[in-house]
Amino acid sequence: MIISRTPFRISFFGGGTDYPDWYRDNGGQVVGTTIDKYCYIALRRLPPFFTHRHRFVYSRIEMVSQIHEIEHPAIRAVLQEYPPAHGLEVHHDGDVPARSGIGSSSAFTVGLLNALRTLNGISLAAPELAAEAIRIEQTVAREAVGSQDQVWAAHGGLNLVRFGAAGDIDVEPLGLPPERLAALNDRLLLYFTGLTRTASQIAAQQIGNIPRRGAELKEIMGQVDSAVAILRDESCDLGDFGRLLHETWLVKRRLAEAITTDFVDSLYDRARAAGALGGKLLGAGGGGFMLLYVEPEHGEAVRRAMQGILEIPIRINSPGSTIVLNQPDGLGEAPART
Repeated sequence: MIISRTPFRISFFGGGTDYPDWYRDNGGQVVGTTIDKYCYIALRRLPPFFTHRHRFVYSRIEMVSQIHEIEHPAIRAVLQEYPPAHGLEVHHDGDVPARSGIGSSSAFTVGLLNALRTLNGISLAAPELAAEAIRIEQTVAREAVGSQDQVWAAHGGLNLVRFGAAGDIDVEPLGLPPERLAALNDRLLLYFTGLTRTASQIAAQQIGNIPRRGAELKEIMGQVDSAVAILRDESCDLGDFGRLLHETWLVKRRLAEAITTDFVDSLYDRARAAGALGGKLLGAGGGGFMLLYVEPEHGEAVRRAMQGILEIPIRINSPGSTIVLNQPDGLGEAPART
């Protein structure tokens, strides 16, 4: 039995510049962090006593004999690339809902890859794990996804991530002093809007709009530099980080029509009226989680304004994908199967 634990993430700035269609010509960069909410993948060899060969348990249960029969796109893509010599059973559990803007799909892919490679006796370093997850999602599964979520899931931490035109990825931990990191932690509130959506559909709109949104994407890239400077310079008012979040949300919502909704706008306006300096929908938009930056003296007022909307307590800067259990299953080597 192998169990992997892979973190979800918050992307602060730079979202949209991590799509290959953009960064292969212009470069890209994002700043964000993983949080203490996780995707768990439990994987084991399935004993050969069943009419099916593989069993997968997530929001539904699949029992199949052939890999091409698998309906879950990430599982099918991973096993197409790494076909097992024996039956597999995979169980997925997540701390938060899927399709909610915190990188759950990529966390699933990274966690499954990490568990499967560990079962095969192979350990992948974080850069290799991220690169392979990107390749599988974008090339094998042909999903309309960017390249940041896989990096957060594999590396963990609070980082500046740069995407080069040649496809190279540089991950630079921000290394904030403990007091600065704690202050940022204490000013971030996360709310679940109750809306879930398929991120790839909204992402496809953003990708299609890239030729017409160059000015916005360049502005978003510049905001990454500003955000990093604010975080690293302890003489800077941390509130400027929150105000910059508001600015980037105003730009981001111009990237595609489906990024926001009237309901989301009403929630955000309520939070801002109560004292939130800024915020944004996480991920591609359309629903999911809303991040707010709130100075401590306004926390109670914002919580009252958001009454009825589920708040999720979080801490940032969690580690990347980790194998938390690696225990022999006692089945021995599976015989070859034809």
